[in-house]
Amino acid sequence: MKKSKAARSQELIAAAQQLYQKNLLAAADGNLSYRHSEQEILITPSGLSKAHLQAEDMAIISPDNHILQGTPSSERLMHLAIYKQTPAKAVVHAHPPHAIALSLARPHWQALPIDSLPEVILAAGSVPIVPYARPGSIEMGEVLTPFLPHCRLMILARHGAVCWGDSLAEATQGIERLEQICQILYLSESLGGARPLPSEEIDALKALRQKIGDRII
Repeated sequence: MKKSKAARSQELIAAAQQLYQKNLLAAADGNLSYRHSEQEILITPSGLSKAHLQAEDMAIISPDNHILQGTPSSERLMHLAIYKQTPAKAVVHAHPPHAIALSLARPHWQALPIDSLPEVILAAGSVPIVPYARPGSIEMGEVLTPFLPHCRLMILARHGAVCWGDSLAEATQGIERLEQICQILYLSESLGGARPLPSEEIDALKALRQKIGDRII
């Protein structure tokens, strides 16, 4: 049975609070959305702390960016770009500190290194670092286009991260996994850098990833 908008709103609030409690977003940072129907997308509001959202705060927009209810996030164009180009049911944008720090300190990286951590290959395949775009701008959606629909988890250079999925749980857990990966990479960088796995092991892990599919695990 399809859940009501009220039930979906409560799920978005719970996910936002979970990310807040894990320091993956602060105050009014970040935004979460859910494609409730072909005409309605639930999205968290602009300017309100994710720790204290109420169901009546939730905004609703259409896929063509008409505001149907409330005051939606100023970064909604990024969400709409993802919904337009993918079968996403949910999109989560957060500000994981270690992911942002790596994009600041390693501006030449185009993606997270995948040759040292098997979890990156198995859980996400790859994690690109999307070029910087000003928060709230139309460019935030445009810079994602080269990475869609084949990438579900992406670092937004100097800004944060975004993950989309077949469920809100997948999108939320993708952000959590990304921050853990980046914490490990951050520590390894401080110890002299990560050492790659043997090439044959990387090939074996990539083969396993193909069997898993595109989803984030």
